[in-house]
Amino acid sequence: MDRIEDCISFLTGKAAQAVSRAARDRLAPHGVTPVQYAVLQVLWEHDGLNGVEIGQRLVLDSATATGVIERLVKQGLVVRRPDPRDRRVNRLSSTPAAEALRPVLQAEMAALNQDVRALLGADAVRLWPLLRQLAGLSPTDPEHTGR
Repeated sequence: MDRIEDCISFLTGKAAQAVSRAARDRLAPHGVTPVQYAVLQVLWEHDGLNGVEIGQRLVLDSATATGVIERLVKQGLVVRRPDPRDRRVNRLSSTPAAEALRPVLQAEMAALNQDVRALLGADAVRLWPLLRQLAGLSPTDPEHTGR
């Protein structure tokens, strides 16, 4: 390889930076970071998960997941409740404040997806499955298609 612009690591990294910057810019006015949004979205999909389960779903290490969850708790967007079957485990739920933000945050991320689709045109149809494949996720998971 003669040019760094031909390196897949460079290209995916730069693409990730651009998309992350756009997500951060869209979410910042609402006081939420992209990774905080991801945790909230997982809780909106499956209320009552614990920190380990959220970390596994988002492929976050334990320290990162714990820090993100702690900040969401301090912001009043997530609440911890003891697991009724195992006192060592806390179950997490979104709060009414997070529920109030839900349509706004989801609209921002849907708009970001639409911006990417508009930028790529007809090629956008292939992007989500290809990224899922590169990330080691199921490329055909009908529940998570980037809509």
